[in-house]
Amino acid sequence: MIVVGGEALIDLVPVALPPGALLPRPGGGPYNTALALGRLGAEVAFCSRVSSDGFGESLLAGLRAAGVDLSLVQRGPEPTTLAVPSLTPDGSASYGFYVEGTADRLFTLPPALPDGVRALALGTCSLVLEPGASAYEALLRRESRRGVLTLLDPNIRPALIADPAAYRARFLERLLPHTSVLKLSEEDAAWLGGRVEDWLAAGPSAVVLTRGAAGLTAWTREGGEYSAAARPVAVVDTIGAGDTVNAALLHRLTDRPGGPVDWPEVLAHAAHAAALTCTRAGAEPPYAAEL
Repeated sequence: MIVVGGEALIDLVPVALPPGALLPRPGGGPYNTALALGRLGAEVAFCSRVSSDGFGESLLAGLRAAGVDLSLVQRGPEPTTLAVPSLTPDGSASYGFYVEGTADRLFTLPPALPDGVRALALGTCSLVLEPGASAYEALLRRESRRGVLTLLDPNIRPALIADPAAYRARFLERLLPHTSVLKLSEEDAAWLGGRVEDWLAAGPSAVVLTRGAAGLTAWTREGGEYSAAARPVAVVDTIGAGDTVNAALLHRLTDRPGGPVDWPEVLAHAAHAAALTCTRAGAEPPYAAEL
């Protein structure tokens, strides 16, 4: 089983008509990753704290429809986090957030995960918003120590990071030593300001960089460098594309445990899945049959 930890929220996505209208869509990087894994046919569980309001119920219904195990989900009466993406002409997105007093940031450390868990993925707002961020960090450290493959996607949202220097130090000194695979975008890398060599030295066995239309590149601690081209598609928006990459990476990496990683094939699989997500409005990852 793969466990994905982190926030589930509602994206208020702009629509053309009527002017200024916003369409509520399920979202949040970890939520999208869990949804994508379920659609790819992986055995996956979501680990989070979700509101008992109407938005929270709809979020869980989406995961349930994708076959995601919800036994690790905590519930609370606080409201659901809201995100408002702003889309540029090329379909890329920036975000504003409504996070004060919301349910997902009150996540607490769960008991030990089941022995059958092979991988844990964490990222995005859940790494920033306290007190939940410390609980997710403790989960990462605990599961890493017992040999679980861990994937970290910082998915930087600058508007939520009050102290950038403190976040960068936490990332390098407290998160990376317990991370097996670091996946990040070019924008994340630029904001963090580090180098691939530094990140690999801090702990991960591989770093995967998403580069938009230029595809994906992976570097490994053994010195390997591998790339895959992006699939040419008509982009509607890029919401959820990076989260789909997370899911596709984990889907392949846990499908062949113990053996050598065929990085060109793994990256090509991720590029294909992400491209299909970009052809749809909002975070709508593909199903296995579409690949």
